[in-house]
Amino acid sequence: MHTEYDIQYALENTQVLHEPDRRIDTFGSTQFEFQLVTELMDSVNTTRIRQGKLTAEKPLILRPDPAAIADFDFDGFGPQGDAFGEFLKANLHRLAILKYGFKFKMDDMTEDLVHEPMEAVCGKLLEDIRVSGNPMRAVISGVDDTWEICLLKFTVEMIEKSQKINLFDFKRRGLLG
Repeated sequence: MHTEYDIQYALENTQVLHEPDRRIDTFGSTQFEFQLVTELMDSVNTTRIRQGKLTAEKPLILRPDPAAIADFDFDGFGPQGDAFGEFLKANLHRLAILKYGFKFKMDDMTEDLVHEPMEAVCGKLLEDIRVSGNPMRAVISGVDDTWEICLLKFTVEMIEKSQKINLFDFKRRGLLG
């Protein structure tokens, strides 16, 4: 089990060197390819490349349960609390949260050890993307022991970058107020 320090260290030392050109699709699933590059701590000039696929499910609109609003207790707020409760009930249809889901496909993942410095490996991977033009590939540098946390940081960043676009698409189609 990783400590809070391990997690914080992984988050601080994860860099997305190349992000996919596309964002999470609003009305369908999106598959990203990743290459996660880490340096082995016990070997000089040895770099591990993990490659795989992440599938982002289409975002779902979650709306609060109308019964839950009736349970709100505005004790001590007086008439303003009651007025706000009525406002919430009247505008409940406008409140929504987007839920994102990712599937990490371990069966598509591979690992390779390369006996070169991490910087050189990253440079070659970035050059390969420039040549291939793959719009769905990400190159991420991270920490070997906590590589999964590094990958999760990437997914959170993709959600953050996609959210405004997804909200706009839902509003444009009349699915959100």
